Amino acid sequence: MATLQIKSVRLIDPANQQDQITDVYIKSGLIHAIGTAPNDFLAEEILDADGLWMFAGLVDLSVYLREPGQENKATIQHEMQVAARSGITTVCAMPELASPIDTSARIQQIKEKSQAAKGAQVEVIAALTQGLRGDQLSNMSSLKKAGCISVSQGLEPIKGLNLLRTSMEYAATHQLKLFYQPVEHSLLAKGCAHEGAVATRLGLAPISHAVETTAVAQMLMLVEETQTPVHFCRLSCEKSVELLSLAKAKGLPVTADVAAHQLFLTEMDISDFNTLCNTLPPLRSERDRDALRQGLADGVIDAICSDHQPHDIDAKLAPFQQSSAGISALETLLPLSLRLVEDRVLTLDQALRCITHHPAQIINQPKGTLAIGQVADFCLFDPNQYLDISLSTFQSQGKNSPFFGWGFSGRVVKTAISGRIL
Repeated sequence: MATLQIKSVRLIDPANQQDQITDVYIKSGLIHAIGTAPNDFLAEEILDADGLWMFAGLVDLSVYLREPGQENKATIQHEMQVAARSGITTVCAMPELASPIDTSARIQQIKEKSQAAKGAQVEVIAALTQGLRGDQLSNMSSLKKAGCISVSQGLEPIKGLNLLRTSMEYAATHQLKLFYQPVEHSLLAKGCAHEGAVATRLGLAPISHAVETTAVAQMLMLVEETQTPVHFCRLSCEKSVELLSLAKAKGLPVTADVAAHQLFLTEMDISDFNTLCNTLPPLRSERDRDALRQGLADGVIDAICSDHQPHDIDAKLAPFQQSSAGISALETLLPLSLRLVEDRVLTLDQALRCITHHPAQIINQPKGTLAIGQVADFCLFDPNQYLDISLSTFQSQGKNSPFFGWGFSGRVVKTAISGRIL
């Protein structure tokens, strides 16, 4: 593997409290030295990065691959290349009904396809129950041996709190963290929009805060009783942030993430029946959005993810209540996260932690940092370029983004995995 010298780059590594203009030396896919070249180092390639930023490759905690089974929406090869072009070097594949990831063969298939894609690396979150049907636990032992890093029921219900408690203990025996998306399905009914004035005016079936907060409260009680680690996925409510803050103050082993779009969009964005803004959890009130932002700033919420859910065109052409929920979001994860810096919600250090080091810690992987000896997964970012999000520039196979027409300062110019520039 070639040795690489990156000259005069602004190295930003919050995990190691580094922010300096320096040279970086890469050898055998690892960060070999920073600052001064070792005596035995001979660069086979020199990259002048004057004016560029260098930070660890993004770790995205929620991506729906769609493959196998829904290749009409997206393919692993295409989306993982898009992820890499967007500065994302690791994605966590979420299970879903069409592709529940509940067998060793399915995990192996995903890993082989992702390696062949030569894009972002894929870490697999396997199904908590067989087929995600919620009635019988999956074989977590064999799933872990096949390479899964955690388990989740995704957006699907599980039949009873007793089975949920049992699943937590079973996962803990295999040292698999539970990724839990808090949805109390008995309260969800056929809701499709946040319970508020907008849903009432549009005549849309509502989704109350209680759909999420009841599930959060139940799970926190189980965590307190069992002391098993749980990661809360895609929070959307002010009350959820409050509950999580109290849990962390008690020292419970919990973490949480939020989807980037929840930090910018609100229920007002569906006021014209815009199906591109149909999400689950739904876009909520401005007060909820502001509470999520404050939760990130305070460290109550640990990470920002894309919650990438590509769809074909037909999935978003139906009436709002019949349209498919989800946003195609790989390409907007970094721009939206950095927009929080521009809006003075987060510092640059905080924003980068939320998309690099913190998610890497949540999945217990040695990523998200550029310390000497670490794998050289990184991206080079030009803060002076302009990024236009539009239908013509969007690379993902899924074109279902509500951010078309948005412009951002800065863009990724190069991404590397294990020192190899893609």
